[in-house]
Amino acid sequence: MSEPYVLQLRDVTRTYSVGEAQHLEVLRGVDLAVSAGEIVGLIGPSGSGKSSLLHAAGLLERPTSGEVVICGQTCGGLSDKARTALRLSHIGFVYQFHHLLPEFSARDNVALPLLMAGRSRKEATTRASDLLSALGLAERLAHQPAQLSGGEQQRVAIARALANRPRLILADEPTGNLDPTNSGAVFQALRDLARQEGVACLIATHNLDLAGALDRVLGLTEGKLTARKAG
Repeated sequence: MSEPYVLQLRDVTRTYSVGEAQHLEVLRGVDLAVSAGEIVGLIGPSGSGKSSLLHAAGLLERPTSGEVVICGQTCGGLSDKARTALRLSHIGFVYQFHHLLPEFSARDNVALPLLMAGRSRKEATTRASDLLSALGLAERLAHQPAQLSGGEQQRVAIARALANRPRLILADEPTGNLDPTNSGAVFQALRDLARQEGVACLIATHNLDLAGALDRVLGLTEGKLTARKAG
């Protein structure tokens, strides 16, 4: 039987040192499970720990205590090399700022992670073209980031995150740098393409209206997760 959850956090805590004797507890016993194909919103004010939770879930930081489980693999005892390999094969990231390579075309930005994973140039460019076309960018494949609007750049970043067919997408304020019109369009594009690809998603956002369109909404308050009503 296959693992029912793509992502699990079990009693995860994250504490940062502030000065010599002070400690800031950002995550306090967080439990979370996200199933394949499920799209979950994570809301909370700035500084509430949303990014820390995503960094722990994405194996970018080790939690102070607790366990992170990706596709049934418990990650606490893994070496940094093994964590990197698991992250590259199973997890895609979308950030508030697109971080595209300015000298590359949209298609080449999306193809790059595929080439790094050992795929052929033909396979990489075909996959990149298909993803960008699905996001409404069929006419912009050869454009460099500076030739694209902010919303188009973020769509390219979404395509890049999905390029290697990850099991999990983690998005940290993916529309936070866009105007309301573009925010709604990009958020919908991410949701629809992730659903089409069957990917589990955890999307941190401060936009309650956008989060309400997802399968579930969780609030992060004082380091604890609470269920919120979607829609």
